[in-house]
Amino acid sequence: MTLNLIKNSSKLIIRNSCKIRSSLGLSRLLSTNTQLLHENPLGLPKRGPGGFGSYPPPARKDPKRGLPTKQPIPKVKHVICVASGKGGVGKSTTSINLAIALNRKKLKVGVLDADLFGPSIPKLLNLNGEPELNEKGHLLPLKNYGLASMSMGFLVPEGAPIVWRGLMVMKALQQLIYEVDWEGGLDVLVVDMPPGTGDVQLTLSQLVPISGSVIVTTPQDLALIDARKGVEMFKKVNIPVSHKTNQTPINSNNSKLLGIVQNMNLYTCPHCNKSSHVFGSNGGNRMAKEFDIDLLGDIPLDPKIMELSDSGTPITVMEPESKISLAYSEIADKVIEKLNLKQD
Repeated sequence: MTLNLIKNSSKLIIRNSCKIRSSLGLSRLLSTNTQLLHENPLGLPKRGPGGFGSYPPPARKDPKRGLPTKQPIPKVKHVICVASGKGGVGKSTTSINLAIALNRKKLKVGVLDADLFGPSIPKLLNLNGEPELNEKGHLLPLKNYGLASMSMGFLVPEGAPIVWRGLMVMKALQQLIYEVDWEGGLDVLVVDMPPGTGDVQLTLSQLVPISGSVIVTTPQDLALIDARKGVEMFKKVNIPVSHKTNQTPINSNNSKLLGIVQNMNLYTCPHCNKSSHVFGSNGGNRMAKEFDIDLLGDIPLDPKIMELSDSGTPITVMEPESKISLAYSEIADKVIEKLNLKQD
């Protein structure tokens, strides 16, 4: 079943609609009427007792009754969130290269693009198709470089803005979490979070058991200010921080902050081989010491990362033995050790 069939099966009233491509190359429409705003913003066909999809997302509870009960993502063993306090620090690039590095360690890895307003995963993975639906009405991930992936960028035309209110965005996020069929199962799902500390971060942390989180920052003070907010956010939503000296048990239901990735740390001129700290030095080190958490690794500032990312060919794929790729590999090793991930 393809997305083109949704138009006929869901029988929706169309109001203020935006055109979405189907896997048959035909356009379909997602409604922004009141019913879809609260129940089904992705326009998925009705299936099962839960209404939309055979695996209903957790129902919202009255605030007086506490937070919703966390539900694991079907077929996913571990969820790792890659977050940053602000945009432009290389979070999405880190997400993809970390996922590829984990996959090279013989783990089954997927990537979920939780940045609904500014999805980057389609570009980074050189994917521009549209997902089909399985017999249960669940989205099937697109695949490249050994990774299964799902993104809002697969569901809207390139360059088309998502102009939705917060409630509709949160419901769409729930559908991307619970109504995607990660075929064959995943050892790790890497979630590329949007920048900041807003609704998406709060919703994900309340709905899903998160195994661990990674904070990405550059060494400059401006980025570190917001990165600190990211650490504090995980504390406030009752995700305990994993300290170097007193780590949360691996089998705990709580997740932990795995550590910090310091991106764009050192630039080496390709002509004279002189190195300089364009964005300052050792900011990530100081932050790790401040919060008593690990610095997972340093990624240098290198134009090659940008060039390869823009072409949809991650550096860990094109140059797996480069210093940068080896740095991502070392970060993956630390993540595997911290989460006690089993490799085939």
